[in-house]
Amino acid sequence: MKAKNCLIFGGSGQIGRNLLRKLTKSNYKVTVVTRNIHQKSYIIKTQANAGYIDIVEANIFDEQKIRKLFKKADICINLIGILFEKKNGNSFKNIHTIFPSLLAKLSKEYNLKHFIHLSALGINEAKDSLYAESKLNGESEVLKNFPLATILRPSVVYSVDDNFTTNFMTLLNALPIFPLYYKGNTRFMPIHCSDLTDTIYYVISNNIYSKIIECTGPEVITFRDILQKLLNLIGKKRILLPFPLSLAKISARIFEIMPNPLLTRDQLRLLKYDNVASGKYKTNSDIGVPSVRYFEEEVKKYCFMWRDGGQFSTEKYMSKRDSVN
Repeated sequence: MKAKNCLIFGGSGQIGRNLLRKLTKSNYKVTVVTRNIHQKSYIIKTQANAGYIDIVEANIFDEQKIRKLFKKADICINLIGILFEKKNGNSFKNIHTIFPSLLAKLSKEYNLKHFIHLSALGINEAKDSLYAESKLNGESEVLKNFPLATILRPSVVYSVDDNFTTNFMTLLNALPIFPLYYKGNTRFMPIHCSDLTDTIYYVISNNIYSKIIECTGPEVITFRDILQKLLNLIGKKRILLPFPLSLAKISARIFEIMPNPLLTRDQLRLLKYDNVASGKYKTNSDIGVPSVRYFEEEVKKYCFMWRDGGQFSTEKYMSKRDSVN
């Protein structure tokens, strides 16, 4: 049986690296497109044996260059996304709408077997968010140009390589008081990176064309509970202080000055809305790939990096929890 060729955009991130390992172990050949081969190739090359991964440096909007890659591809997977817009950088519209539309058109033109596009959960309700608007428009363009595409909408994705739990544990370690936006009541269904890539692999290997699939973890957790779980795991006590919306907007405006802002006004608007399964679309469980990894159990595996004493604090930490329970 001829090995299938996967063309992946966004292969150097936490989701991409995990997916590369799963695909290449099953004899898929993968071409990864990166904008900076000198910075990213050493990470990508370590994900599989030689011969299974090709790395191509290209501007993702260089249509002539990426067009050539579609000629030998069977499947295209788009994992590229941004959480905030940088000054003089790419906009939400460019990354989440125009680029997926281009990939869908090329997938159709070259008669690819499948196009899988990673979107985001909860975007239907977030009408006042530019991020959500660009994601919705991108989905519409994808399905218009490649009707057999599968769109995956994950909740918050976490792992040892994320920018979610790791950033929060760093901040909770440093700050005596941590702000709670919207009283910390926003609900999430965090999905571990491995559960998400299991879903992507299942969609590919079983030729599933379900249009939109919501990808969620096995539990519903509020923002306050997420922070409290992280505090327990790193053995810290902090004051979680509800922030008035007016003060939150001011702080977000200040954060936006930073190269990698902790919070933007657009992200603040997103936090108003729950990030849970809507019931309007199939979920990963519905298609046969239920999430099996629980938030606290998984973060426990790497949270020692933020504890006093690091990995050597494990015994002390566990005995403290056992005495409390």
